Amino acid sequence: MIRAFLDGVRLFLRGFGTYARNPKMVLLGLIPAVIVGALFVAAFVGWIAAVVDVAGWLTPFADDWSAGTRDAVRGAVAVALLALGGLIGVLTFTAVTLFIGDPFYEKISEWVEEQHGGVPNGVDVPWWRSLWHSLLDSARLIAFGIVIGIPLFLCGFIPIVGQTVVPVVAALFGGWRLALELVGSAFYRRGLRLPDRRVALRTNRPKALGFGVAVFCCCLIPFGAVLVMPAAVAGATLLARQSLNQPTDGPPQLAPPA
Repeated sequence: MIRAFLDGVRLFLRGFGTYARNPKMVLLGLIPAVIVGALFVAAFVGWIAAVVDVAGWLTPFADDWSAGTRDAVRGAVAVALLALGGLIGVLTFTAVTLFIGDPFYEKISEWVEEQHGGVPNGVDVPWWRSLWHSLLDSARLIAFGIVIGIPLFLCGFIPIVGQTVVPVVAALFGGWRLALELVGSAFYRRGLRLPDRRVALRTNRPKALGFGVAVFCCCLIPFGAVLVMPAAVAGATLLARQSLNQPTDGPPQLAPPA
């Protein structure tokens, strides 16, 4: 299991090395992540501006308390709301970026596929149907991420457990969800949907977790998600091919996609 987990980490590094050697590919992959990153930063700044009022709205019972106690309670609620907003941002950034940047990441994924033998039995899915399926699957993954992420956030306040067990569980859960999201393009190309992704990745869950956890940890670094997303897409394409028993041997060519 440890070896398979490390193989998943190496797939991410391999994807990183693949795209980092190609300046045109780097620019191609950064465009959607930069756009979504700017939108998320703007949304978080707006959340910071509104969080004090929201904390007051959530604690009407403290209106008659002494000023010091009331401010302390509402300050703690405001900090918790900011942390929750940041967690939701981390959990949803990838899905939103993949949806908005689908044409860009599709090019990167297609190029990686071509360098390793193409797509056997590929399905020509109309763009509108692929976009609709991508939207539905992304919405399901976002909802699932929020439903699981909020309890994990609340458990983080439990002494000892919140500082030891919860971060590990959050990284494993977030890594698994990221792996499911990132292999989506390669699976759509084969006419496969979210349930098919789950089945395929479960055949070697440690490898999928190793890949996803590596991406998840990089996304926790400020602006890390913007920088690693193209590498994650390239590595996820290799992960998808391996999960479907298709070859990934041999270094890819250096010519970037048109």
